[in-house]
This record gives sequence, structure tokens and C-alpha cells, in this order.
Amino acid sequence: MIASWKEFITRHPRLSAWIALAIGMVIMLVIAARDVGLLPGQWVALIVTTIILAGLCVWIIYLE
Repeated sequence: MIASWKEFITRHPRLSAWIALAIGMVIMLVIAARDVGLLPGQWVALIVTTIILAGLCVWIIYLE
């Protein structure tokens, strides 16, 4: 199982970084905004936007 994860990470470093960063950012978003009283549609919009932002961050980091 761990060998397959390592293989995936070495084959797809940008996608792996995007997934890891997106998970961390979404966790931080949920912790920071849990008591705000957002509606379900607002949560979905914020989470999708956060995932897209994580992808843009990884893209900027990997620019050469």
C-alpha cells in the first residue's frame, strides 16, 4: 500500500502536492469558519474555491 503511494507521488508530484495542499487548506477553512453560520451552498462554494486556489498555488510554485 505504501509502495503504491510512493509510486504515485513520484509519478505525479504536482498532483500530489495539489491534493496535499488542498486537504490542508480545506481543513483550515473548516476550522476557521465553523462558527460563522454559512449555508450549505456557501460551504460548497468556499471549498471548491479553496481547492482551485491550492491548484493555482502549486502551479505557481512549479513554474520554472
